[in-house]
Amino acid sequence: MLKVRLTLLFLLFVSLCRAASILIPMDEEQKNHLKAYGITYWALKNGIETDWLLNYRGGSFLVKYSQNMENECKVRGVSYEVLSDGKVNLVLNEITDPSVNMEMVKLEKAPKIAVYSPKNKLPWDDAVTMVLSYAEIPYEILYDDEVLKGTLPKYDWLHLHHEDFTGQYNRFWSAFKNASWYIEDVKLQEITAKRNGFKKVSEMKLEVARNIRSFCAGGGFMFAMCSGPETIDIALAANGIDIVDRVFDGDPAEANVQSKLDFNQTLAFQNFSLDLNPLNNEFSTIDATPTRSLALNRTNDFFTLFDFSAKWDIVPSMLTQNHEKVIKGFMGQTTAFRRNVIKPNVLVMGETKTSAEARYIHGEFGQGQWTFYGGHDPEDYQHIVGDPPTDLNLHPNSPGYRLILNNVLFPAAKKKKQKT
Repeated sequence: MLKVRLTLLFLLFVSLCRAASILIPMDEEQKNHLKAYGITYWALKNGIETDWLLNYRGGSFLVKYSQNMENECKVRGVSYEVLSDGKVNLVLNEITDPSVNMEMVKLEKAPKIAVYSPKNKLPWDDAVTMVLSYAEIPYEILYDDEVLKGTLPKYDWLHLHHEDFTGQYNRFWSAFKNASWYIEDVKLQEITAKRNGFKKVSEMKLEVARNIRSFCAGGGFMFAMCSGPETIDIALAANGIDIVDRVFDGDPAEANVQSKLDFNQTLAFQNFSLDLNPLNNEFSTIDATPTRSLALNRTNDFFTLFDFSAKWDIVPSMLTQNHEKVIKGFMGQTTAFRRNVIKPNVLVMGETKTSAEARYIHGEFGQGQWTFYGGHDPEDYQHIVGDPPTDLNLHPNSPGYRLILNNVLFPAAKKKKQKT
C-alpha cells in the first residue's frame, strides 16, 4: 500500500512539473530586461507557448516550462522563476480580476523583422539595430533596392534607420560636405537612384516612403526614431514637389513649396513649416529641438509614459510596458515632436510635461500600425556624428531601450478587437 502511495505521489510530482511555467519578471527583480525580450522571442521562435502579462510586475512574460527554456535563461543571464500550476492559477486570477489594471495577451509567433538601413558604413549608430543584436533577436537588413523591388510584404515589422527620406542627406552638407564618408554616401545614393530609374535621390526616396506607407496599409508594423519619422512625413507631404536646394541635387527648389504641401498624405504630422535653408540642420517645425530649454540642463530632461487601461487599451498598454514610467530624455536630429503639428487621431504615449512636446507616439494606417520615437540613443544624451556606439552591457535595464523592444514583440500578440 505504501509503495502504491509513493508511486502516486511521484506521478503527481511529475505531472506538476510538466504543468509548471517559467515567469520572466520585468520589474526591478530582472537582472537583464533587454535580453529578457530576446529570450521571449526565442521561445516564440521555438513554438513555446508564451503570454505577455500586461502591468504585472513591469510587464512580465509567462512561458510554458521546458528544460531547454530554463537553460536558455541561465545562459543569457535572464532572471526567471519556475511556477507550479497552482501558482500560475493564482497569478492569472489576479490578472483577470476586473478591478485591477492588468491583462494577459497571448503571443502567437515570432515576427519576421527587417531594418531599413544603408549598406555602407556611416559615422553614427542605430539604437534599434544595437538593441536587437544585444537581445539576440534576428533581423534582416534591406535598403532602397530591396524596398523598390517589393520585398516589404515578406516581413511583419520594419524599422527605419536614422534616415532622410527627403533626399537632402540628413542636412549634413554645411558641416560635412568635405568629409569622405559624406561624399561617398552621396555618390552611392545617386548611383542607386539611377539604377532604379530615378533622376534624383529625392524622387527615389519618395517612392521608398510610399512603399513603406503601403506596407503599413497592408497590415505591417513600422517603427522609426530620430529623423526617420519627420522626414518620411515631409517626403509624403511634398508628394513629388521639389523642396530640395541646389546644393543637394543641382537645381533650386520650386517656388512656394510650403503652400503646395499635402498633409492628407502623411502618417502623423500636419500643418508644419519647412526649413528651406540648406545651411541649417533642421528640416521643419515638426522637431522641437531648436526651442527646447531642457537641453541646457539635462538633469531636468525627462518624459513621462501615460497610463493606459490594460483591459481596454491593449495596444498602448503593450507599447508602454516598463519598470519605470519616467524616462530620462535624450536628443537627436529630431529630438521630440511639437504637439501642435501632430494629427488629432495620433495617440501620444509619452510626453515632456514641462513643454508642449511629445516623445513617443502611435497610430494606425489602413490595416497596419506605426510608432514614432523621438531622439537618437536612449542611453547617450547627445550622440553626435563620430561618437562610439553605446555599450549595452552597461545598460541591461534601460527603460528607454525597453520601449523599442516593446514594439518588436507587439506584432506577435494575438489580434483581438479593441473594447469599446
